[in-house]
Amino acid sequence: MNLRAIIAVLGTLLLVTGCSMVLPVVCALLFGEDDWRALTLSATIIIFGGLLVRRFFRFHGAIQVKDGVLVAVAGWVVISAVSTLPFLVSGYIPSFTDAFFEMMSGYTTTGATILEDIEALPHGLLFWRSQTHLLGGMGFLTLTLIFLPHGVGGVRVFRAESSPGQVITREKFMARNRDTMIWLWIIYLGLNALQTLLLCGGGMAVFDALCTAFGTISTSGYSPRNLSIGAYDSGYVDWVTTCFMWCGGVSFVLYYLLLKGDIATVLRNTELRWYVLLTLLFCLFVSCGLWFGGAYSGFWTALRYGSFQVVSLLTTTGFTTADYELWPAAAQMGLFVVCFVGACAGSTTSGIKIVHYVVLAHYFYGAVVRMFVQPLAVFSVRLNGKPVEQAVIDLSVCYFVINIFMVAVGAMILCVSDHLDMLTSMSAVISALMNIGPGFGGVGPAENFAFLSIFGKWFLAFNMLVGRLEMFTALIVLLPIFWRGVSVRKS
Repeated sequence: MNLRAIIAVLGTLLLVTGCSMVLPVVCALLFGEDDWRALTLSATIIIFGGLLVRRFFRFHGAIQVKDGVLVAVAGWVVISAVSTLPFLVSGYIPSFTDAFFEMMSGYTTTGATILEDIEALPHGLLFWRSQTHLLGGMGFLTLTLIFLPHGVGGVRVFRAESSPGQVITREKFMARNRDTMIWLWIIYLGLNALQTLLLCGGGMAVFDALCTAFGTISTSGYSPRNLSIGAYDSGYVDWVTTCFMWCGGVSFVLYYLLLKGDIATVLRNTELRWYVLLTLLFCLFVSCGLWFGGAYSGFWTALRYGSFQVVSLLTTTGFTTADYELWPAAAQMGLFVVCFVGACAGSTTSGIKIVHYVVLAHYFYGAVVRMFVQPLAVFSVRLNGKPVEQAVIDLSVCYFVINIFMVAVGAMILCVSDHLDMLTSMSAVISALMNIGPGFGGVGPAENFAFLSIFGKWFLAFNMLVGRLEMFTALIVLLPIFWRGVSVRKS
């Protein structure tokens, strides 16, 4: 284990975190609010800490697979911890537990909050809160890798942070890892800029437009308003946000292929086709449930609200325009199912991901046919026209089972620790593990997570991390075999 290299990467993480507070400081100064002092002091402390770490721990040797896993897990915890400083110093969130929950929720693009009056925060802190989405959406470590020296094995850190769905789809578009990171961020920031311009064109203030875009493309869900997107009461804002939430759920590799003009490969992408189909089906189902259930008088109004909420939960964004717990049961059931789906691998979304369901559906179909119809038949699970290896199928089955197991066990733990009802406890775990944000019951769209116990908040913060790192990276460090020097095998 290359401990010096691991600590050196964490030092770089601190430097990037501290430097990224410049924009919130500028924002606070522009609005003439005093939170610039807390932000400046916090940035100074974090940057000094990063310089100190880099002074005594320089890169020596390459980062191996196990080192990459530790960097990914420790990195997310460290940046969430130090990012609490502006809230602690300013006194707006005096509890470290609450501040850590808010920051872990921000970086992991969960969007769950303990704040009961979001608009009471000054603009600088609100901007910093939303900026955690911008940094975490593409993966904070992917940004840090741009600043790492060549030859330290940054690709292993990237793989440790990436979705296992990318192992299945084998999405890789450039040979040099740093070039990959740069192109990812160019596409990502370009989408953020485009949405900001469109929202400003619709009459939204620049500050609100930036914060909303940060929470949309990253499929995160923090809004500067207490009523989320519903506060703007605008059909234009709703549809623009819906479109960009959906775009955040598309693999960023496909955007790169589009820029190259390789439209044929994009159209052949199996997961994208299923993503389009599932989006249309769920939007139609929920919208019809709203219309026939009498929640909205006209179909187009029902389509506006239904489509927004379906895409928000499907992409694990978590924005809301209405209290969907007041909707008819059929529409609520559709939204509840959507929470278990997720969007595409290689996107900014979390959740189980469509590619896993596609692989499982083909695999189960072949197994049933061989068992009851054609015992000698040979079926090949294919994605994008290419056969999928058995090891990859096993990975999908394992990933699905672990997600369901984590939800069930986590719900039981919250029921005991916080005395929650079944719907609230299960929904809270789904919200954290799938990085969705709002859920049902006591953590519904009109509620928040402030009522949870200290244990409950830390437990859900752990689930956010596990969900953001796509299970395996976060859970492997809990196994004794990982610490006994046995190498971590990557598929």
